[in-house]
Amino acid sequence: MNGRLFEKHPNRIIIDIGGVGYEVFVPLSTFYGLGEPGTAVALRVHTHVREDALSLYGFASGLELELFERLIGVGGIGPKLALAVLSGIEPLDLVRAIQRGDLARLTSIPGVGKKTSERIVLELKDRLPSPPAEEGAVAPIAPSALRDDVLSALANLGYHRPLAEKAVDAAVNAVPDQGFEPTLKQALRNLARA
Repeated sequence: MNGRLFEKHPNRIIIDIGGVGYEVFVPLSTFYGLGEPGTAVALRVHTHVREDALSLYGFASGLELELFERLIGVGGIGPKLALAVLSGIEPLDLVRAIQRGDLARLTSIPGVGKKTSERIVLELKDRLPSPPAEEGAVAPIAPSALRDDVLSALANLGYHRPLAEKAVDAAVNAVPDQGFEPTLKQALRNLARA
C-alpha cells in the first residue's frame, strides 16, 4: 500500500491514497519508523475479513507481515493479539525466542500468558520464516546477561521495550566487551537520539 501519511497514532495510522483515507493498524515497530504526517509511506498490508468488519494491518518489513500471518494461524490468537506480540518484541527476537522455546521472554509481552506462549512455540517452532541474512547480521546477539541487565534498567526507567532493545543492541556493538555502566550510558545516548 503506497500513499501519504495523513494521521499517526500508536498502533493505528490513516493513509491517504488518492483522497481516500484508509485506517491501518500497525505494530509499534512500524509506527516508530514512520515519518510525520504528509510524508510518503509504503507498507505491506494484510487484509483481515470478518463477517462484520474489514481491517487492514500494515507492516514495514516482509518478516513482520509473515510473522503476523503465522501468529494469527495459531489457535486463540487473533489479529489484535498478534499485533500486540509484534509491538512487544522485535521480529528477529521473536524468531529467536520461539526457536529457543524461551517462554519467559514470550510471557513478558503484555497480553501473552503462559498457555499462549506454549501454543506459539509448539505451533510455530518448525514453521518460522527465515530472516534475511543482512537483517540477522545487523544486530549480533549481545552477551545475554549484560544485555538483559541493561534492558531491565531501561525498562525500569520507563522506556518502551522494542525501542530499548534496539538501543541496547547498538550500544553493545558500539562499546563491545564493556561492562554494565558504559553500555547503559551508550544505550541512553542512543535513546536520546531516537
